[in-house]
Amino acid sequence: MRDCRWLDLDEYIPRYYLIFKDSQMQKKQLSVLVAAALMTMAAGAQAAVPYTTPVLTAGDAQEMTAPYILAAGWTQKVIANRTNQVALGQGNSGSWDMIDSNQTGPDANRYLFMPFETSTGGVQRVDLRDTNYNTRTVTIVAPGTQGFVSGDASRWTPWGSYLTAEESWGTGSTKGRLFEVTNPTTAAANGGTFIQRTIVPRVSHEGLAFDANKSMYFIDELNGGSVYKYVSANPNATDGNGYFAAGQTFALKVGAGGQFEGNNGPAITGASNWVAITDVNGGAIAGVSTVLGDGTIDGRATADHASILGTSFNRPEDLEIQNLANGNQLLYFATTDSDNNGNSADGRSRVYSLNLTTGALGLFASTDTIDSATGLPVGTPFSNADNLAIGPDGTMYIIEDQNGGVENIWSTVDANKDGIAESMSVIATLRTKNAESTGMHFVGNEIYVNVQHPQSGNDVLVQISAPVPEADTYAFMALGMGLVGLLARRKKA
Repeated sequence: MRDCRWLDLDEYIPRYYLIFKDSQMQKKQLSVLVAAALMTMAAGAQAAVPYTTPVLTAGDAQEMTAPYILAAGWTQKVIANRTNQVALGQGNSGSWDMIDSNQTGPDANRYLFMPFETSTGGVQRVDLRDTNYNTRTVTIVAPGTQGFVSGDASRWTPWGSYLTAEESWGTGSTKGRLFEVTNPTTAAANGGTFIQRTIVPRVSHEGLAFDANKSMYFIDELNGGSVYKYVSANPNATDGNGYFAAGQTFALKVGAGGQFEGNNGPAITGASNWVAITDVNGGAIAGVSTVLGDGTIDGRATADHASILGTSFNRPEDLEIQNLANGNQLLYFATTDSDNNGNSADGRSRVYSLNLTTGALGLFASTDTIDSATGLPVGTPFSNADNLAIGPDGTMYIIEDQNGGVENIWSTVDANKDGIAESMSVIATLRTKNAESTGMHFVGNEIYVNVQHPQSGNDVLVQISAPVPEADTYAFMALGMGLVGLLARRKKA
């Protein structure tokens, strides 16, 4: 059994109740505070993961066994590595990036897919049911196919295929393209059918996400990048040809629009709406859309048009969508280099939440979020938020992109699912030199994450297993929920 710090509930709960009663705060706030406190108590006095600079030198054997320092109860296992793939004769250019699994079909969640974020990008597949280390990983799109570069985005589609895209775009560029692998689970080595979907405007892609209506969200990973939505004219299409045949793309506009979060701007929150940057068929809007030489749309330039005024964020990166009990959905995105004073030494970065029903944009996490280990604003240790993933219990996890700095994986608490985290804590710290954690993705209770571009050049795919709550923890949490209900009734009375 884990050690727990037991509190005298008869002493603490009445005191907090009176404080809330005197201040006439709402029952919802009371319930959230007590629920969060009880969940923290049930978890026990678990030692915090230390913030530490990378300590593994290039080629250290522990890169293959323990690249992370983990919180108590968490475990890790390397299930694939680039050096092994190259030795087996597979094309593998490294810098393994974002991860997704096959979410649908008879073998759902059997395979992981990830692109190569290099000048010769490609895609590989990992079979989680294959116990043979040498055969479970296969490159299905050869590096450099169709000039593919900087593969980053990674998302399974509602119709059962795999999307990836280039995190490379700028004036005069021929990149910024979205691609579909139409046979991801069956492709043999280098046998993936790789199709560019030209209807989607060109940007520096990273996050992709589909909502309940099968609209597709994406971002422009730029200091000044926007958030976008593609709405297919045929959302229930059974293949990419139908889904991408016609549809309209929109840019997110918060308030009056035209804001620039930048390196030194305040958080951008409030009411929002979506402004069209293409027509309903995906073509140009006369006098608005910037059309490139090949007929595709420049999403970046069009979002900045005076008639659009899309809101600009500082390096928006990953996207995740969460389904709420009331039927609403929250779209989360991280802005990696955002700050409010221009001083990276005291922490930077934000994670936003957008209610797709109401259009309200809120600040989910920042350096002002409470560190559950100290009870104070987390501050400096939270920097450069990049990759997001939602666990099976609805918990949001955040990966940092500090590239040689102290790379943490954070777990958050948002007890009432209002899109604002009450607290956060570190569950893992990467210690591999010059490396970056990326691609975090859940399959059941397992987290899969890539250790990208280490000094050794040997990218690895790590399986991190969450601790399993003990029976007494479940009982304690049940008691806590009962107390929350009791206090709520007292508050109402």
